[in-house]
Amino acid sequence: MTQHAYFGGQFVPLAEAKISIMTHAFNYGTGCFEGIRAYWNQQREQLYFFRLKEHYERLRNSARIMQMKLPLDVAGLCDVTAELVRRHGYRQDVYIRPIAYKSSEVVGVRLHGLEDGFAIFTTPFGKYLDPEKGARCGVSAWRRVDDNAIPARAKITGIYINSAFAKSEAIANGYDEAIMLTHEGHVSEGSGENIFIVMGGALITPPPSDNILIGITRDTVIRIACEELGIATVERSIDRSELFVADECFMCGTAAEITPVIEVDRRLVGSGRIGPITARLQRAFFDVVRGDNPRYEHWLSPVYAASEVAKA
Repeated sequence: MTQHAYFGGQFVPLAEAKISIMTHAFNYGTGCFEGIRAYWNQQREQLYFFRLKEHYERLRNSARIMQMKLPLDVAGLCDVTAELVRRHGYRQDVYIRPIAYKSSEVVGVRLHGLEDGFAIFTTPFGKYLDPEKGARCGVSAWRRVDDNAIPARAKITGIYINSAFAKSEAIANGYDEAIMLTHEGHVSEGSGENIFIVMGGALITPPPSDNILIGITRDTVIRIACEELGIATVERSIDRSELFVADECFMCGTAAEITPVIEVDRRLVGSGRIGPITARLQRAFFDVVRGDNPRYEHWLSPVYAASEVAKA
């Protein structure tokens, strides 16, 4: 089956969705993007987008920060994404990458006076980190960018060099993932994940003011922890040493889902295994995203019509 992308306002073979080496975004990192998952429910033979609308609302906000206009409203973006995924007939978990970018073929550092481009591609996608084994993390020497340098609340393409430095440093040092601090020394996030610790039966997570990306999975965790587990979340600054004495720790994100952190800087977190609260959150999360908890059906968008499911 030919892979397709949404590019230049139409569906085209993926091999034809190309940009010039002079494209402004390629040279200067002037783009913004989203990472969206769709989850396959084998029993129902249905593929569900998870919080698709919220992802495109965040992309719209990122585009505003980058002085860009998206070609469609949120509803229109959801529609073309669904059509693109349907064209591939996926029967497995899928990752969707929409990207808005400065498409002008010019040299010069700026955001104003440039044309805007937009594209979407999709790919089958498994586990980013091991949710059963857990992640061994190291606190990075690279500090998380500050909002007054590059707005951390936007998913800007150029900002991810900061994450890439931290991730590669972590791998070189024998870890699975990095934990980044703010310039003030507070815990911010992983290279591509939000972070939570568990202390005294409560969840604690850094606030937006600590230069985190305000994650959609983060919001999901906070809500299902409260509504399904009866566990409150406290948003406050976290000191580095709190990672060493926490009862549990986990990372979350569209790619990472909910991944326990079992070690930080070669110190075991808790027992060094997935903690009971993290395990309960994992089970609740996967019930939600695969459509097995009717309480959260409003977060799901089925890809296939009932007639397509019946035919399959």
